[in-house]
Amino acid sequence: MLHSVHSSSPVSSDMATDILVIGAGAGGMSAALFAKRRNMDVILCEKTDMAGGITATSGGTVWAPGTDLSREVGPQDNPDDARRFLQSVVGERGGDALRDAFLEAAPAAITELHNHTDVRFAAASAHPDYRDGPGAAWGGRALAPLPFDGRKLGKDFSRVRPPRREFLAPGGMMVGRNELDALLKPFSSIRNFRQTLSLFLQLAKDRVSWPRGTRLVMGNALVGRLLLSLRRNNVPVLYNWSLDDLIVTDGKVTGARFSTPEGERTITAHRAVVLATGGIATNTSLRRKVFPFPDMISLAPASNSGDGVEAGLRAGAGFSDGVDSPALWMPCSTRRLRNGTELVWPHIILDRAKPGLLAVSQDGKRFVNEANSYHDFCTGMIENKHKTAWLICDRAFLREYGLGMVWAGTHSVRRFIRSGYLIEASSIGALAEKIGAHPSTLEQTVARYNALARSGEDTDFGRGSTTVNRFNGDARYEPNPCMRPVGEGPYYAMAVRPADLATSAGLTGDINGQVTDKNGVPVEGLYACGNDLTSLFRGTYPGPGTTLGPALVMAWRIAAHLAGRFPAAQTIIRSPEQTEHGQPVTENVSA
Repeated sequence: MLHSVHSSSPVSSDMATDILVIGAGAGGMSAALFAKRRNMDVILCEKTDMAGGITATSGGTVWAPGTDLSREVGPQDNPDDARRFLQSVVGERGGDALRDAFLEAAPAAITELHNHTDVRFAAASAHPDYRDGPGAAWGGRALAPLPFDGRKLGKDFSRVRPPRREFLAPGGMMVGRNELDALLKPFSSIRNFRQTLSLFLQLAKDRVSWPRGTRLVMGNALVGRLLLSLRRNNVPVLYNWSLDDLIVTDGKVTGARFSTPEGERTITAHRAVVLATGGIATNTSLRRKVFPFPDMISLAPASNSGDGVEAGLRAGAGFSDGVDSPALWMPCSTRRLRNGTELVWPHIILDRAKPGLLAVSQDGKRFVNEANSYHDFCTGMIENKHKTAWLICDRAFLREYGLGMVWAGTHSVRRFIRSGYLIEASSIGALAEKIGAHPSTLEQTVARYNALARSGEDTDFGRGSTTVNRFNGDARYEPNPCMRPVGEGPYYAMAVRPADLATSAGLTGDINGQVTDKNGVPVEGLYACGNDLTSLFRGTYPGPGTTLGPALVMAWRIAAHLAGRFPAAQTIIRSPEQTEHGQPVTENVSA
């Protein structure tokens, strides 16, 4: 294992800069931009040959309460409401000062991106928080990046990490959430047909000169916009520079060593190093320490292997297990193709909340509100020690809504059945035998579910009782848009397992993103944002975009602090070792 270089004399350096940012995801690119705008020299190093990291394959939504953009879709979102909401979700898990700092800075961070870079967002008029409670919002807090024309990047278009293959339409076309209905049902209306035709005509034009569609949406759009902004601000991005270790001189982090195509290189950072390498996503040893199951799927790129976190720990940083959960979870199904490629499909909004589907564990019993957020659904699995759950539906459901990679309206499902991705049976009892459950148990479970669906009230798990449940359901079904009885067969089952989409466990830090040691004391010269820094929501998942929101806002606070905008943090956040009754505590300290 490599070790941090400790020296009392200057280390030979290949390059020098004011701010060294490591990792070109949303957090790292934003930190570099914000620092450059404050007249600091910046170098951004990226481990791979592409920018974007987890951001590029995500939905790209940013949860940022209180921004001016919320006025465009309704009354301005109130940060005080957001504070009350977060208190109701996070409870007594600690971290109040971090969340206050986030709420304070969020409007300014988004405004600066909007007014001084190529990043553009639109507030969603209808994208509710994932939990009900005081201060919860129906819309205005979730910001979506506007579509971006990748051709503006020229040859750098190839630097944008593509979305997951499963999320690309034929020919490499990206489709936004609000365009799915038109694509799935192109002949249901003139509007849908025109929209679908326009998308495919644009794709056909793109493929003459480009390897995939250049119309970028969701996370790809955010990455493309940030990358163009870096170029226009003359921020150098060094690709294929893999972090080996940090350099610590007289107790201060003063730079880093890298493996590059030209061999080992060193960069000196006069002011600070900012870690933004994507968290512990695929780091086997760290995952084993904090994850509930060691073999869980990760939705992060394989290159997000915890380099920044490990280097931070060697430099004396503290580590938090995420408090409530070490990661944010998403139920995923996997399909193996004939060539051995394994496709992973996150079950986000298209099927679980729709009426006529239920989820059971291996014993054939329901265990959770199926319409809850993807994180809360998986939390139900993990708390009950279920590594696998089964989504159950009838033929009518499959045709109307689809299931995983089986799109709505699919005429033949034979290939999905042959691969084992979809299980089919003529009766519920026969389906139970195929998934390893007791036939009578599953039959009783479905009968109970049907009775609850006919009554319109799920007294067992509260399905359809929350705002986000109903939002993702089907309003055509009353009184409960998330429930209808399972009808005639054949019947289908699909296995889902929890996968991490981002980690909550990570390095401890203060309100300005400065990494702290196990005693809560700042590590001089070292900052972190994004998934390298432990979640300020303490392992809970309040709403859409609650990973990217803090990443962008903490990047802003880091740059402001380094530029002298903020004084040294007045509050330190104790690591788990300094807790009372298992809960982190804060302590006021002098600047």
